[in-house]
Amino acid sequence: MPRTEWIKITHASSGERADRGLALELEERSRATPIDEDIETPFLETLSRSRIQKLIEQGLVLAEGRPIRPNLKLREGMMLELRLPDPAPLEFSPEPMPLDILFEDQHLVVVNKPPGLTVHPSETQRTGTLVHGLLHHIGNLSSVGGVMRPGIVHRIDKDTSGALVVTKSDAAHQGLSALFARHDIERTYHALCYGALKQASQTVRSLIGRSPNDRKKMSMNVKEGREAVTHIRRLREYAARVAGGRHSVFATLIEARLETGRTHQIRVHLTGLEHSLLGDPVYGTPGERHPKWLALPDSVRARLVELPGQALHARTLGFVHPVTREKLHFEAPYPPAFKALLEALETHA
Repeated sequence: MPRTEWIKITHASSGERADRGLALELEERSRATPIDEDIETPFLETLSRSRIQKLIEQGLVLAEGRPIRPNLKLREGMMLELRLPDPAPLEFSPEPMPLDILFEDQHLVVVNKPPGLTVHPSETQRTGTLVHGLLHHIGNLSSVGGVMRPGIVHRIDKDTSGALVVTKSDAAHQGLSALFARHDIERTYHALCYGALKQASQTVRSLIGRSPNDRKKMSMNVKEGREAVTHIRRLREYAARVAGGRHSVFATLIEARLETGRTHQIRVHLTGLEHSLLGDPVYGTPGERHPKWLALPDSVRARLVELPGQALHARTLGFVHPVTREKLHFEAPYPPAFKALLEALETHA
């Protein structure tokens, strides 16, 4: 049976065509949704305008029990009924893939995730995820995370690499979830950002919520959101000679320690400091004529274009084993493209 969702039209979309107005309503709803790297975005809020148009054309959007037309003018207070077709059954077929295992016992496994690999399946990606590879390697994962996220306690972005813990047993899953909820997990990231930081170390505190201009992005400039805290420490600066014989810092290697774990937290905080990450396709990547790009030496640019995404790596992960109570600490080696970029930068350290 198709599942049904109800949308109440607000003043913001009153007078709009149904296809546009409904998209606006879902954007507003998505901005009010709590953002956390451990919370999946509700499927309804990911619907694009073209998908909404298709639902209307299929007669699956109704008002007062009757299908609506795309050009129907919406009125404030109107209730629209969305009949969303059931997704195709999700079949978890184990898929062989190379995995960099940092630790494994009967309760959990810690992997060094490569960039470009999605952590778990979703409505839009049903194969080729880390979960599929782990199922081939392990056989079974904990069920607490639900059908879409077996074994997944936390996640990192598709193009971010590094240490990730996945649970095999429900006891381990529940124990680790409690540690994450108390922020009793050591998580540090290494990242490469543009320019020179003004301070050797600093703490960034802000709200993070969905961008008012683009619901696929997060922002610090929001009235409502969730508190995000990142501790930043400068590790190394890279500089090139400029006019007048002086050296100018064009990039910095930083360590970011997470106190909270909001979606895109490090990327948003660094961008808010006007030091977006090298290679980031979403937050402030400079064009080829931008001064930040032009300041990069040719050898660095050549390596940077080989990155699959942002220069961000989950370097360390530490926690008390939720079952054995053993103190665990892991350091994930850099992936090849990140390491090659660092080697190119080292000639300018």
